[in-house]
Amino acid sequence: MARWCAEQGWPVHPLATGRKTPVANCPACKDKHHSPAGCVCIPAGRPCHGFHAATTNTTRIDAWWSDHPSWGVGVACGGADLIVIDIDAHSAPVPDRSRLLPGIAIHDSVNLHGLASGFDTLALLAALRGQPTPAEDDSTLRVRTPSGGLHVWYRNLHPAIRFRCSTGSSTKTALAWQVDVRADGGYIVAPTTRTTHGTYQREGPSHLPAPLPEWLGEELVRTGHTIRQPAPSSRPAIPRSRRPRTPVRAHRVLDPLLLEVAECAATPEGAAFTEKLNKAAYTAGGLAAAGHLDEHAARALLREAAETARPWQSARNERIIEDALAAGSARPLHLEGRS
Repeated sequence: MARWCAEQGWPVHPLATGRKTPVANCPACKDKHHSPAGCVCIPAGRPCHGFHAATTNTTRIDAWWSDHPSWGVGVACGGADLIVIDIDAHSAPVPDRSRLLPGIAIHDSVNLHGLASGFDTLALLAALRGQPTPAEDDSTLRVRTPSGGLHVWYRNLHPAIRFRCSTGSSTKTALAWQVDVRADGGYIVAPTTRTTHGTYQREGPSHLPAPLPEWLGEELVRTGHTIRQPAPSSRPAIPRSRRPRTPVRAHRVLDPLLLEVAECAATPEGAAFTEKLNKAAYTAGGLAAAGHLDEHAARALLREAAETARPWQSARNERIIEDALAAGSARPLHLEGRS
């Protein structure tokens, strides 16, 4: 399942055996309590810091799950451009009607008898908007949880608009009582993952997420789920190796790999495109780290080759390139001799 998710362009990370939480950090990360952004473990291929280590790099994925086949699979929602509506069915006291649907006053004439879970509040929200409830949306991937809840997966067709995670019990940002939102800054458990409480099982005919319904996107905006993007700032200069660049020799190594990627255009399927792009980007990262290539120029060449072969999956291409460049940069590739 981890490899299948990566093939969809969804970054994945391991979940602890029998649990729905990420595997524990390595001892060094446990002791240091440092930020994931500065952690050396992630580029080195260790699954520390949960979804921050999520990747589509198949080499890394194969290594993780070959060593630990019982690990579950988590999908980083932000990196995958996914918005998952997490409907809970926990046994809990029902709050006052003013807290069932944040920002919506439910008139006293509305009969709430029998309301007991997120399935009910989400259905109520949909009914008020004249829409079918997402819980019954068989056009999209739905996953039944061991506790009886339901994960409804959707694709964000407008990646420039980012959404935050929330819990249905929050008094600040929430969609509905007992309805959580998994988006940027969070992860979701992939189907087939097994825990001590049961297995996350796909429900219905759809294997892939459908686009987020427009009305549901509007509700997320209304309830404060959008993330304000920071203003663009100049990127600090990246320190480079003092070794002289040898672009001619570097291109002799990289160009054949780029050609293999571009030639996948002749074969829409079954051309090992992901593996070839990953290999090219990994190599480019190593060459750039050793000072043989300019990283920005290498990235542009990788994007051009990928767009030639698979122009319909630009976002996925970008993730493959960035993950593999980062992995390759951790292993500088030195070339013997001079150009």
